[in-house]
Amino acid sequence: MLTTLAAFAVAIGILVTFHEFGHYSVARWCGVRVLRFSVGFGPVLWQRADRNGTEWALSAIPLGGYVKMQDDPDPSLPGPDGAFRTKSVWQRIAIVAAGPVFNLILAVFLYAGLNLAGTQQPQPILAAPVAGSSAAQVGILPGSRIEQINNRDIRSWDEVRWAMLDAWTADQDARLTLVSPEERSYDVSLAPLPGWHDRADEDILAEAGIRLRATPRVQEVFDDSAAAEAGLREGDTIVGTDAIDSGEFTVGQLVTAIQARPGESMRFDILRDGAPMTLTIVPREALDGQGEAVGRIGASLGADVPMVDVRYGPIDAVLMGVQRTWDTAIFSLRMLGRMLLGDVSWRNISGPVTIADYAGQSAKIGLASYVSFLALVSISLGVLNLLPIPMLDGGHLLYYLIEIVRGSPPPDRWIDIGQRIGLSLLIALMMLALFNDFTRLLS
Repeated sequence: MLTTLAAFAVAIGILVTFHEFGHYSVARWCGVRVLRFSVGFGPVLWQRADRNGTEWALSAIPLGGYVKMQDDPDPSLPGPDGAFRTKSVWQRIAIVAAGPVFNLILAVFLYAGLNLAGTQQPQPILAAPVAGSSAAQVGILPGSRIEQINNRDIRSWDEVRWAMLDAWTADQDARLTLVSPEERSYDVSLAPLPGWHDRADEDILAEAGIRLRATPRVQEVFDDSAAAEAGLREGDTIVGTDAIDSGEFTVGQLVTAIQARPGESMRFDILRDGAPMTLTIVPREALDGQGEAVGRIGASLGADVPMVDVRYGPIDAVLMGVQRTWDTAIFSLRMLGRMLLGDVSWRNISGPVTIADYAGQSAKIGLASYVSFLALVSISLGVLNLLPIPMLDGGHLLYYLIEIVRGSPPPDRWIDIGQRIGLSLLIALMMLALFNDFTRLLS
């Protein structure tokens, strides 16, 4: 829980502060007097004023920050007028848009940093598709490696998931170019699964038969266990067993087979440092949580997945960062559009509880995962703030566009009504997000 809260606070603090720094930077460039830049909210822990008269503050609650500008002219101040309202409409547009744009720029650099540093990711080698699944129907072969999706080169499993969902969100078939274990290239096309948008909590790719190939691997062998007596060791890869008919199986399938055979002899075909071996293990009888007898061999099993080092040069790293940021932003807008049209369930909207949970999970996985999470939320924050909803940056931009068309600012009455509508929409959206959060939590 502490890790989750800390990871969430750091994420929100970084992303919102960077957002506000965008407003601050462009406001200063346009000659607007910034009265205060606060990192965090609540009681002030530290503050100082710079030579431009801006008060910099560090506050106790690290959940974001804010920038306070001089809105109206102050006749008591000498020198050029630094009020926000006196600036041209194009300057005001630049200042307001800078916050969301800075969030998108931050995502580009976060993704570019990951691409430049390199990350270990699973190779896109597929397991045998489940009988009757879409992948089985189009003829995907076990052990095939995905080379391209819709003419986009694929290097890792993460890129597979992204390219597939990106295509399906646009109501397009995902055209896969694969290489079989015999190094034969072939193409297949997978149509979007009916109603897949409404199953946000399910593994849609697995339902379509697109699953990562993973071989059971021994992570730990417990003392005085059946596995220890038979000579099973940490690091052994289990490639076959007489308890499962198919030649390929998952960790879950192997565990189920062991549990179903208490006291029965089982053959395990393993690889140890690349050398094939065969062991015979007799699972010992034990009681599960329901008091039923099950088999236990006394070993912890995990998945052995072939990995690849995904790394790019400086220029390609930045270009890939721009592409990923753009694709993610468009993906978010498509999903929002489908929600408005009723094609996608509103259950897909997540709130602070879900975001905090993802922050904690990604932080526990590692730095690369957490940085990727920061980039994703930064894009979401940028896209959300650009929506033409009063109270958000996009709402202010809408007012400025009306001003350009009319030749004068909208009447105060319009703005007041818009603010009320915008506040109501945001409250309703937050209530919906919290409802979805707790529904997921309880289910």
